Amino acid sequence: MRKSPRTASPTTPRIHRAEHSLVVAAPASVVYDLIANAASWPAVFGPCVHVRHLDHNPRAERFEIWADVNGRVAQWTSRRTLDPERRYVAFRQEHGSPPVASMSGGWLLRELPDGHTEVVLRHRFTIVDHDPTAAAEVSRALDRNSAAELGALARIAEVGPATGGLVLTFSDTIALACPAEDAYEFVNRADLWAERLPHVARTELTETVPGIQELEMDTVTADGSAHTTRSIRVCSRPGWIAYKQRTPPKLLLGHSGLWTFDDAGTGAVASARHTVVIDPEAVPAVLGADATLADARTYIRRALGDNSRATLALAAGLPGTVPR
Repeated sequence: MRKSPRTASPTTPRIHRAEHSLVVAAPASVVYDLIANAASWPAVFGPCVHVRHLDHNPRAERFEIWADVNGRVAQWTSRRTLDPERRYVAFRQEHGSPPVASMSGGWLLRELPDGHTEVVLRHRFTIVDHDPTAAAEVSRALDRNSAAELGALARIAEVGPATGGLVLTFSDTIALACPAEDAYEFVNRADLWAERLPHVARTELTETVPGIQELEMDTVTADGSAHTTRSIRVCSRPGWIAYKQRTPPKLLLGHSGLWTFDDAGTGAVASARHTVVIDPEAVPAVLGADATLADARTYIRRALGDNSRATLALAAGLPGTVPR
């Protein structure tokens, strides 16, 4: 007697798949290093807002990630397995962020004979309640974000040997003369910065979702240069505030940062960390025809560091600073 063919259970989630690829004019080792360094993603990749590591070793890591998905900031926790020999990185979300029920995939790098690299980014996902409209929205978000991420990889990796010099991370730490919560609140209230900080001329702050802020700001650096920046900020009371500039200054392709506030140890401290990606084509226009990448790194370290230290000093309630 012939058996009837099996049919899928109506409760079995449908697995949706997406694949995006791009040939990058750079060695696979350079591209892999950019993919493997998740801490720099907010500055490198446009959709990524913040990455917070929970566990990390050379072969595996677990982190929280905040990213722009269809115009809103979504948050989830991911696990990644890193295989530098195969130049492959697998990822899996621990819990989906509705309407996504599950999401996994991988980065695959294929070395080409001409020294270029084909980068393949694959996703597999399921949707809560099998909603076809939600599935289409997620597919569109993956199309948009994957194209942006692959383009960013190519733009940075194709610079060549100077790629490592384009990405710069640095931080400043200051002791507090007040509780960490007070310093956190000073940075959190960026809507008051124009009144409190000498290098800030104007701010416009909106917070339609608790803990997610949109900030537009006009600033002036020590050399008199004026900049308008637009940022999205993730505020986690009372420990930290992360931000990612959606409109960075002309010299930068990307800029992300993290303010941290800590009462533990020998005394309260606050820190400001920056990660930037320098635009090599903008260096001559901004700093002069003879300016080098090293000059740009020095200028950025000084300009951003000076402003951050000024903000930290005021937030710290140190003697001699402007009262809050």
